[in-house]
Amino acid sequence: MPIYMDRHDVSKDVTAEVVADLHQKDLKIQHKFKCTGLTYWYDDNRKTAFCLYEAPNKEAIKEMHEKAHGQVPHQIIEVEPSIVESFLSRIEDPENSKNTALNIINDPAFRTIMVVGLKGLSLHLQNSSQFKSLLSNLDKNLLCGLIKYKGKLVNQTEECFLVSFKSVSNAVHAAFDIRSKFKKSLEAGKEKSIYLKIGISAGVPVTEKNSIFEDSIILAKRMCEFVKGEIILSSEVNDIYKSENSNTIIKIENLCTLTMDDEFFLNHLMDYVDSSWTDVNLKVTDFSKPLGCSKSKLYHKIKSLSGNSPNTFIKEYRLSKALGLLNKTSGNISEIAFDTGFSSPSYFSKCFRKKYGNSPSAYLDSRIN
Repeated sequence: MPIYMDRHDVSKDVTAEVVADLHQKDLKIQHKFKCTGLTYWYDDNRKTAFCLYEAPNKEAIKEMHEKAHGQVPHQIIEVEPSIVESFLSRIEDPENSKNTALNIINDPAFRTIMVVGLKGLSLHLQNSSQFKSLLSNLDKNLLCGLIKYKGKLVNQTEECFLVSFKSVSNAVHAAFDIRSKFKKSLEAGKEKSIYLKIGISAGVPVTEKNSIFEDSIILAKRMCEFVKGEIILSSEVNDIYKSENSNTIIKIENLCTLTMDDEFFLNHLMDYVDSSWTDVNLKVTDFSKPLGCSKSKLYHKIKSLSGNSPNTFIKEYRLSKALGLLNKTSGNISEIAFDTGFSSPSYFSKCFRKKYGNSPSAYLDSRIN
């Protein structure tokens, strides 16, 4: 049977005891709806509760809650137990709450999400033993940081590492430590063209999206991929860090802290680009209306966030998509050029060579062979 996580936004008068009592009422009648309650999380500061259930469908969970106490979830998503455990460290009740009268669990599901990636890699380096050595060093530095600062590796791909922290301060300090150690390994290898990018956001597991922590993951990835700087913090991460550290202002090289307006613009920009980047006729002026800003403001915001002009920003985005396609297929270069929004294969090859130091065809040949 599928596993679901639901979200309840509760009033300011609700306490951990109240939530525990409501959960017990669910458990008493859950069998009537073929549901099995696995555990729950409650955050008294943010007044949110998240329940984990095995159930035939979402409707069964809604009906059970409605019958038990009338507190219907605001949102329900289907989840994988292993992913839930990776982010939240458990899929059952914590030991210290078991076998108690109410089974009170005052354990927030709020997490700090970190995305770590390598940037500045030429295609030649990406296929070399040197890259494997750098990746191995990053693995070791990341592992040391996770052990020291109590982070959990959720996922690892060729593009990035996805990490979850319970503490905002631990996540930020881990980022500083990981970057510092990795820089030393680069200096030892005399490699100056590579740098680390780390995006850090925070949030709750269930929002209006369909996947767990999707909003926070998307923002962290977008900050890591498109915002200038080596360590980028969301506005919420920065605010919480300051509150946890006596309003300390972080002063470190190549650190970027976004405002809420920056995040709003970045997400709207990337939502629009994600839906329209394959259009060969896409122009920067097309962005103004959906983003609700003038051409001059658009230019200024993209330049200040990414360090690139809007035209360069789009070109870099398309080249990144093209590289992804080349890594997945042995298809026609011309098709990839048009599929990624370039006006001609020759212009695509020119841009690709300038960014990655090799032509698309040469890279494809080297990958296949």
